[in-house]
Amino acid sequence: MRPGPRNLITDVTGLRVGNADDAALRSGVTVLTADHPFTAAVHIMGGAPGTRETDLLSPDRLVQEVDAIFLAGGSAFGLDAGTGIMAGLRALDRGFPVGPVRVPIVPGAILFDLLNGGDKDWRESPYPALGRAALDRASPDFALGTAGAGFGAMTKNLKGGLGSASAVLPSGITVGALVAVNALGSATVGETAHFWAAPWEEGVEFGGLGPAPMQPQDAPMPVKRLGEATTIAIVATDAVLTKAQAQRMAVAAHDGMARALVPSHTPLDGDLVFAVSTGTRVTEDPLIDPFQIGHAAATCLARAIARAVYLAEPKPGDLQPSWRSRFGKG
Repeated sequence: MRPGPRNLITDVTGLRVGNADDAALRSGVTVLTADHPFTAAVHIMGGAPGTRETDLLSPDRLVQEVDAIFLAGGSAFGLDAGTGIMAGLRALDRGFPVGPVRVPIVPGAILFDLLNGGDKDWRESPYPALGRAALDRASPDFALGTAGAGFGAMTKNLKGGLGSASAVLPSGITVGALVAVNALGSATVGETAHFWAAPWEEGVEFGGLGPAPMQPQDAPMPVKRLGEATTIAIVATDAVLTKAQAQRMAVAAHDGMARALVPSHTPLDGDLVFAVSTGTRVTEDPLIDPFQIGHAAATCLARAIARAVYLAEPKPGDLQPSWRSRFGKG
């Protein structure tokens, strides 16, 4: 496998990503969309998820494709981002046809960033406007680190952020990942600069430091409370997948989360992975292709998580140091 030309989820042809954030709020929204509806599924492994429209992603549900997926800060308030995204899509005449009306299908998930030092004393939820702005800005190129849904994210010991990565399989199939990292666990090993995801790093995409020497791991103690930590992600491929096959890709991708964040999938996290298929490339081997797609999804997600933390930028008022302010640029 090798990274795609951008090393972003948008190396999957047809996908676009947009970010919108507010520095005073210390929060934001990230939207993934495409020119045409796409197959989507979800798998949830965290104990405290916050979601919108995820039930309809089950393989047995009527609606088979969606128009956009969003990741947002703001805890439950962030679910309002879907309203702004729907408004933008409806203006583009996008959505599931119901008689003369089109209903945009916009699943999403949120992370908790209400206690990160930002100004949360709003009179009207800012998230519909942030969702609409993120949709309007969607393009193949987008910012990572302190951006979008990852703007105010934190981990156990360092700032979190927004990350992405991609891989091209020997078959030519492309797989990518997009993630907002706001974990209870840590992306780095102990007090070192080394990332847990180092064995899967491509080049120097998150510093090229290599794995840390093995260290004894004590039983961890939570440093966040119930509902305050969540890593939310999207993995995508251009391969033709059914909803059931996309769900299996999401299941496999969770392995990448566990490789990159220690611990993961705790009762205090809302960890989940959406899976997307744009369906522009027909798979040739019904056994090998899904097998490799799942592996690539996990690998890309691990790399994307490390990139999110590595690229986070220091900002005035931060409650945690960024990786770069603590360890330098590597």
